[in-house]
Amino acid sequence: MTPPNSGQPAASPDRARRPGTSIDVQQFIDSQPFSRFQWIILILCFLIVAADGFDTAAIGFIAPMLAKEWGVSRAHLGPVMSAALFGLAAGALVAGPLADRFGRKGVLVGSVLCFGGWSVASAFASSLEALTVLRFLTGLGLGAAMPNAVTLMSEYAPTRRRSLAVNAMFCGFTLGSSAGGFAAAWLIPHYGWHSVLLVGGVAPLLLAVLLILFLPESVRFLVARKAPDARIAAALSKVHPGVLRADERFHVQEAAPTGASSLRTILMPQFRSGTVLLWTTYFMGLLIFYLLTSWLPTLFADAGYPIEKAALITALFPLGGGIGTLTVGWLMDRGHPWRIVAGTYALTGALVYAVGHGAGDVFLLGVLVFAAGTCMNGAQSSMPTLAAGFYPTQCRATGVAWMLGIGRFGGIAGALLGAQILGLGWSFGKIFGLLSLPAFVATAALLIASARPRAAVRPAVGQHDAAH
Repeated sequence: MTPPNSGQPAASPDRARRPGTSIDVQQFIDSQPFSRFQWIILILCFLIVAADGFDTAAIGFIAPMLAKEWGVSRAHLGPVMSAALFGLAAGALVAGPLADRFGRKGVLVGSVLCFGGWSVASAFASSLEALTVLRFLTGLGLGAAMPNAVTLMSEYAPTRRRSLAVNAMFCGFTLGSSAGGFAAAWLIPHYGWHSVLLVGGVAPLLLAVLLILFLPESVRFLVARKAPDARIAAALSKVHPGVLRADERFHVQEAAPTGASSLRTILMPQFRSGTVLLWTTYFMGLLIFYLLTSWLPTLFADAGYPIEKAALITALFPLGGGIGTLTVGWLMDRGHPWRIVAGTYALTGALVYAVGHGAGDVFLLGVLVFAAGTCMNGAQSSMPTLAAGFYPTQCRATGVAWMLGIGRFGGIAGALLGAQILGLGWSFGKIFGLLSLPAFVATAALLIASARPRAAVRPAVGQHDAAH
């Protein structure tokens, strides 16, 4: 992402100081270059998402040591492995409405403290039952952090760079996952499995201190909650110092229902169809993502590949995630976001189908798996950006969080569905033909959403065509 203001006119100091003028905060942000202060927000949100990725990967790496040390079968580790997924869903569903009522920063800091603290506690668990409960509690914090990081970043990003900024933030998940693997590989032989969870908990606790010191409250939330203009001016002045006075007045130009709770708002007639279509898309995306990441090695092994080749080919699936995420975000800022993401899901479906017919050539299979993972990650990581652009300020955190929360059940379903599919005895090509269907369902949902009448819902955060 580059800081230039992309030809946008700078905010006029004379206009800002004209008596009686009320300044639209989003227009002010759009008129300025991407500032150092916005980079700080991006980096902090990136680190939050990276901590999520670290935790997600680390639990998988410690599982063999848990089974060995506690003398249990891997099947008995199922509740431990899935507990965090249920916590993620519950945390997202609860945190969104809280953030729309009390603010993004407070809920975000609390969620980071929550998953950091419970991760530290998990390091001292002495039984499967205790670890399962602690993993669920850790998941609550993780589930609450992600949607609020998306919301805060989207509300401080200029329209022309919003999709790229939020998607760049999501690249932290891939980096965190990789760091979790490398950390586990070094820590476990030297200090045991406890050390991985300990590091995964202490790091977020230290990050929470930085969030308290440097992370701002959403300026759009402050306007929506009618905070004092002096406080709003102080926050905006950090984006571009020296332009605003403390006595300026501010507003947000958006069509937003009033007098209803945030959860009721996202289910109002003007938002309901878009809400359901976003839920459907994210559910289907996580279903195919978790199904493939959980069962690809087994599928390749069943197709006759040695286990080392099966693992290597599977590792290619998430490898291009950062490339896909940044590319789709860049395209979304230059075109119709919903249709671009829909096209990426369609390409994912086509590539997954092609994987089922490329098993005879290892090189071709690797290329197809890499390309499918690149598109899958690009499409799925762009969904929070679409949701943030669809909802108005008063219910944005709820809209993003509930999409993420409902989608988590797709991930749970994907992990469980894989075992059923493997039991059907189908051919390699037929299985991957079935696995491509969720991507095409996601494509259809987004295309239906993009075809809705333009007047149905106005863009909530200035993202052109984001709500249509």
